[in-house]
Amino acid sequence: MKIRRSERLIDMTQFLLSHPRKLVPLTMFAERYGSAKSSISEDLVIIKKTFEDRGIGTLETVPGAAGGVQYISIAGNDDVLDFVHTLCNRIAEPNRLLPGGYLYLSDLLGEPVTLKAIGKILATKFNDKKIDAIMTVATKGIPIAQAVAEHLSVPFVIVRRDSKVTEGSTVSINYVSGSSKRIEKMELSKRSLAEGSNVVIVDDFMKAGGTINGMKNLLEEFNAHLVGIGVLVESEYAEERLVDDYVSLVKIKNVNMKEKQIEVVDGNYFNN
Repeated sequence: MKIRRSERLIDMTQFLLSHPRKLVPLTMFAERYGSAKSSISEDLVIIKKTFEDRGIGTLETVPGAAGGVQYISIAGNDDVLDFVHTLCNRIAEPNRLLPGGYLYLSDLLGEPVTLKAIGKILATKFNDKKIDAIMTVATKGIPIAQAVAEHLSVPFVIVRRDSKVTEGSTVSINYVSGSSKRIEKMELSKRSLAEGSNVVIVDDFMKAGGTINGMKNLLEEFNAHLVGIGVLVESEYAEERLVDDYVSLVKIKNVNMKEKQIEVVDGNYFNN
Protein backbone atom coordinates (compact mmCIF):
# COMPACT_ATOMS: atom_id res chain seq x y z
CA MET A 1 0.00 0.00 0.00
CA LYS A 2 1.31 3.39 -1.00
CA ILE A 3 1.80 5.80 1.91
CA ARG A 4 1.95 9.57 2.14
CA ARG A 5 5.24 11.32 1.57
CA SER A 6 5.40 12.72 5.11
CA GLU A 7 5.07 9.20 6.54
CA ARG A 8 7.64 7.92 4.06
CA LEU A 9 10.18 10.58 5.06
CA ILE A 10 9.77 9.77 8.75
CA ASP A 11 10.08 6.04 8.23
CA MET A 12 13.09 6.37 5.91
CA THR A 13 14.82 8.64 8.39
CA GLN A 14 14.20 6.21 11.24
CA PHE A 15 15.43 3.27 9.17
CA LEU A 16 18.64 5.03 8.15
CA LEU A 17 19.39 6.22 11.70
CA SER A 18 18.90 2.67 12.96
CA HIS A 19 21.23 1.18 10.34
CA PRO A 20 24.40 3.33 10.14
CA ARG A 21 26.83 2.42 7.35
CA LYS A 22 24.39 -0.13 5.93
CA LEU A 23 24.20 0.09 2.15
CA VAL A 24 20.50 0.24 1.32
CA PRO A 25 19.44 -0.28 -2.34
CA LEU A 26 16.93 2.29 -3.58
CA THR A 27 14.81 -0.60 -4.83
CA MET A 28 14.29 -1.68 -1.20
CA PHE A 29 12.82 1.70 -0.29
CA ALA A 30 10.79 1.78 -3.53
CA GLU A 31 9.23 -1.61 -2.79
CA ARG A 32 8.77 -0.81 0.90
CA TYR A 33 6.70 2.30 0.16
CA GLY A 34 5.28 1.45 -3.26
CA SER A 35 7.01 4.52 -4.76
CA ALA A 36 9.08 5.25 -7.83
CA LYS A 37 12.88 5.38 -7.48
CA SER A 38 12.81 8.99 -8.62
CA SER A 39 10.56 9.88 -5.67
CA ILE A 40 12.84 8.00 -3.28
CA SER A 41 15.84 9.89 -4.65
CA GLU A 42 14.10 13.21 -4.03
CA ASP A 43 13.30 12.16 -0.47
CA LEU A 44 16.93 11.18 0.17
CA VAL A 45 18.09 14.63 -0.97
CA ILE A 46 15.81 16.19 1.66
CA ILE A 47 16.99 13.81 4.38
CA LYS A 48 20.65 14.33 3.49
CA LYS A 49 20.30 18.13 3.70
CA THR A 50 18.46 17.91 7.02
CA PHE A 51 21.08 15.55 8.49
CA GLU A 52 23.92 17.85 7.45
CA ASP A 53 22.19 21.06 8.54
CA ARG A 54 21.38 19.61 11.98
CA GLY A 55 24.80 18.04 12.50
CA ILE A 56 23.36 14.52 12.57
CA GLY A 57 25.54 13.06 9.83
CA THR A 58 25.31 12.61 6.09
CA LEU A 59 24.13 10.23 3.38
CA GLU A 60 26.59 8.72 0.91
CA THR A 61 25.42 7.36 -2.42
CA VAL A 62 27.10 4.41 -4.09
CA PRO A 63 26.32 4.30 -7.84
CA GLY A 64 25.80 1.19 -9.93
CA ALA A 65 23.57 -1.86 -9.92
CA ALA A 66 24.95 -3.02 -6.56
CA GLY A 67 24.87 0.48 -5.11
CA GLY A 68 22.52 2.36 -2.87
CA VAL A 69 22.64 4.85 -0.02
CA GLN A 70 24.14 4.64 3.46
CA TYR A 71 23.89 6.85 6.54
CA ILE A 72 27.19 7.97 8.07
CA SER A 73 26.92 9.14 11.68
CA ILE A 74 28.98 12.32 12.19
CA ALA A 75 29.28 14.51 15.27
CA GLY A 76 29.56 18.21 14.34
CA ASN A 77 32.41 20.21 15.83
CA ASP A 78 30.12 22.62 17.69
CA ASP A 79 28.22 19.74 19.28
CA VAL A 80 31.49 18.05 20.24
CA LEU A 81 32.78 21.23 21.90
CA ASP A 82 29.58 21.69 23.89
CA PHE A 83 29.59 18.07 24.99
CA VAL A 84 33.27 18.04 25.96
CA HIS A 85 32.92 21.25 28.01
CA THR A 86 29.90 19.82 29.81
CA LEU A 87 31.81 16.60 30.42
CA CYS A 88 34.78 18.53 31.83
CA ASN A 89 32.51 20.34 34.29
CA ARG A 90 30.86 17.13 35.41
CA ILE A 91 34.12 15.24 35.88
CA ALA A 92 35.52 18.16 37.88
CA GLU A 93 32.85 17.70 40.57
CA PRO A 94 34.66 17.15 43.93
CA ASN A 95 32.42 14.24 44.94
CA ARG A 96 33.96 12.15 42.15
CA LEU A 97 37.20 11.78 44.09
CA LEU A 98 37.83 8.30 45.43
CA PRO A 99 40.58 7.06 47.79
CA GLY A 100 43.92 6.81 46.01
CA GLY A 101 43.14 9.63 43.60
CA TYR A 102 40.76 7.60 41.45
CA LEU A 103 37.67 9.15 39.86
CA TYR A 104 34.12 7.86 39.87
CA LEU A 105 32.86 7.66 36.26
CA SER A 106 30.31 4.85 36.44
CA ASP A 107 27.32 7.21 36.54
CA LEU A 108 28.39 8.83 33.25
CA LEU A 109 28.88 5.45 31.60
CA GLY A 110 25.43 4.42 32.82
CA GLU A 111 23.59 7.31 31.15
CA PRO A 112 22.29 6.19 27.72
CA VAL A 113 22.24 9.73 26.27
CA THR A 114 25.78 10.50 27.45
CA LEU A 115 27.06 7.12 26.29
CA LYS A 116 25.47 7.50 22.87
CA ALA A 117 27.14 10.90 22.45
CA ILE A 118 30.53 9.48 23.48
CA GLY A 119 30.13 6.68 20.96
CA LYS A 120 29.16 9.02 18.14
CA ILE A 121 31.99 11.47 18.84
CA LEU A 122 34.69 8.79 18.97
CA ALA A 123 33.23 6.97 15.95
CA THR A 124 33.40 10.20 13.93
CA LYS A 125 37.21 10.12 14.15
CA PHE A 126 37.32 6.75 12.41
CA ASN A 127 34.54 7.12 9.83
CA ASP A 128 36.96 7.22 6.93
CA LYS A 129 38.75 4.02 7.97
CA LYS A 130 37.98 0.41 7.11
CA ILE A 131 37.08 -1.13 10.46
CA ASP A 132 36.11 -4.70 11.29
CA ALA A 133 35.86 -4.57 15.08
CA ILE A 134 36.14 -2.43 18.21
CA MET A 135 38.31 -3.78 21.05
CA THR A 136 38.24 -2.92 24.74
CA VAL A 137 39.21 -4.43 28.08
CA ALA A 138 36.69 -5.45 30.74
CA THR A 139 34.91 -3.85 32.41
CA LYS A 140 34.28 -0.10 32.19
CA GLY A 141 35.41 0.09 28.59
CA ILE A 142 32.60 -2.24 27.50
CA PRO A 143 29.75 0.31 27.28
CA ILE A 144 32.00 2.73 25.37
CA ALA A 145 33.05 0.02 22.92
CA GLN A 146 29.42 -0.94 22.39
CA ALA A 147 28.44 2.70 21.75
CA VAL A 148 31.25 3.22 19.23
CA ALA A 149 30.53 -0.11 17.54
CA GLU A 150 26.86 0.83 17.11
CA HIS A 151 27.71 4.00 15.18
CA LEU A 152 30.26 2.19 13.01
CA SER A 153 28.03 -0.88 12.61
CA VAL A 154 30.75 -3.38 13.54
CA PRO A 155 31.12 -5.95 16.35
CA PHE A 156 33.03 -5.24 19.56
CA VAL A 157 35.31 -7.70 21.35
CA ILE A 158 36.18 -7.80 25.04
CA VAL A 159 39.66 -8.52 26.35
CA ARG A 160 39.59 -10.06 29.83
CA ARG A 161 42.12 -10.30 32.64
CA ASP A 162 40.97 -13.74 33.80
CA SER A 163 39.77 -16.92 32.14
CA LYS A 164 36.09 -17.56 31.42
CA VAL A 165 34.92 -21.08 30.61
CA THR A 166 32.32 -19.63 28.25
CA GLU A 167 35.06 -18.01 26.12
CA GLY A 168 36.50 -21.32 24.89
CA SER A 169 40.11 -21.37 23.72
CA THR A 170 41.92 -18.08 24.32
CA VAL A 171 45.10 -16.28 23.38
CA SER A 172 46.83 -14.69 26.37
CA ILE A 173 49.79 -12.37 26.82
CA ASN A 174 51.67 -10.78 29.68
CA TYR A 175 52.17 -7.02 29.65
CA VAL A 176 53.66 -4.35 31.89
CA SER A 177 51.23 -1.99 33.59
CA GLY A 178 52.44 1.50 32.68
CA SER A 179 51.85 3.18 36.04
CA SER A 180 52.50 0.38 38.56
CA LYS A 181 55.15 -1.40 36.43
CA ARG A 182 53.66 -4.74 37.44
CA ILE A 183 53.34 -7.74 35.13
CA GLU A 184 49.68 -8.26 34.23
CA LYS A 185 47.84 -10.77 32.06
CA MET A 186 45.13 -10.30 29.45
CA GLU A 187 43.45 -12.71 27.08
CA LEU A 188 40.98 -12.85 24.20
CA SER A 189 38.88 -15.71 22.88
CA LYS A 190 40.21 -17.13 19.61
CA ARG A 191 36.68 -16.93 18.20
CA SER A 192 36.27 -13.24 19.02
CA LEU A 193 38.46 -11.78 16.31
CA ALA A 194 39.11 -12.91 12.75
CA GLU A 195 42.73 -12.99 11.65
CA GLY A 196 43.79 -9.86 9.77
CA SER A 197 40.98 -7.68 11.17
CA ASN A 198 41.20 -3.89 11.24
CA VAL A 199 40.60 -2.85 14.84
CA VAL A 200 39.95 0.32 16.83
CA ILE A 201 40.87 0.15 20.54
CA VAL A 202 38.78 2.15 23.02
CA ASP A 203 38.96 2.54 26.79
CA ASP A 204 37.42 4.66 29.52
CA PHE A 205 40.63 5.88 31.20
CA MET A 206 44.31 6.07 30.27
CA LYS A 207 47.25 7.09 32.42
CA ALA A 208 50.53 5.59 31.26
CA GLY A 209 48.92 3.52 28.50
CA GLY A 210 50.05 0.08 29.69
CA THR A 211 46.66 -1.58 29.23
CA ILE A 212 46.18 -0.15 25.75
CA ASN A 213 49.74 -1.13 24.82
CA GLY A 214 48.92 -4.64 26.00
CA MET A 215 45.90 -4.74 23.70
CA LYS A 216 48.11 -3.58 20.82
CA ASN A 217 50.44 -6.51 21.51
CA LEU A 218 47.47 -8.87 21.69
CA LEU A 219 46.37 -7.74 18.23
CA GLU A 220 49.67 -8.97 16.85
CA GLU A 221 48.80 -12.49 17.99
CA PHE A 222 45.79 -12.34 15.66
CA ASN A 223 47.76 -10.69 12.82
CA ALA A 224 45.26 -7.86 13.22
CA HIS A 225 45.86 -4.23 12.29
CA LEU A 226 45.45 -1.28 14.66
CA VAL A 227 43.41 1.46 12.99
CA GLY A 228 43.20 3.91 15.92
CA ILE A 229 42.81 4.43 19.66
CA GLY A 230 40.07 6.38 21.43
CA VAL A 231 39.80 7.10 25.16
CA LEU A 232 37.20 8.94 27.18
CA VAL A 233 39.57 10.35 29.81
CA GLU A 234 43.34 10.66 29.82
CA SER A 235 45.35 11.66 32.85
CA GLU A 236 48.41 13.88 33.05
CA TYR A 237 51.46 11.63 33.26
CA ALA A 238 54.94 12.90 34.13
CA GLU A 239 56.86 9.97 32.65
CA GLU A 240 56.95 8.77 29.06
CA ARG A 241 53.67 7.27 27.88
CA LEU A 242 53.61 3.84 26.28
CA VAL A 243 51.00 5.08 23.77
CA ASP A 244 51.29 8.33 21.85
CA ASP A 245 48.89 8.10 18.90
CA TYR A 246 45.39 8.32 20.35
CA VAL A 247 42.25 10.46 20.57
CA SER A 248 40.91 11.65 23.95
CA LEU A 249 37.80 13.64 24.88
CA VAL A 250 38.92 15.11 28.22
CA LYS A 251 42.17 15.33 30.18
CA ILE A 252 42.78 15.34 33.94
CA LYS A 253 45.48 17.94 34.49
CA ASN A 254 45.70 17.76 38.27
CA VAL A 255 44.02 16.14 41.27
CA ASN A 256 44.34 17.77 44.70
CA MET A 257 43.08 15.27 47.27
CA LYS A 258 43.56 17.66 50.19
CA GLU A 259 41.54 20.48 48.65
CA LYS A 260 39.25 18.07 46.78
CA GLN A 261 39.89 19.81 43.49
CA ILE A 262 40.04 18.25 40.03
CA GLU A 263 41.42 20.24 37.11
CA VAL A 264 39.87 18.99 33.88
CA VAL A 265 40.53 20.34 30.38
CA ASP A 266 39.65 19.39 26.80
CA GLY A 267 41.41 16.32 25.44
CA ASN A 268 43.32 16.20 22.16
CA TYR A 269 40.26 15.43 19.99
CA PHE A 270 40.64 18.55 17.86
CA ASN A 271 44.44 18.36 17.78
CA ASN A 272 44.64 14.82 16.48
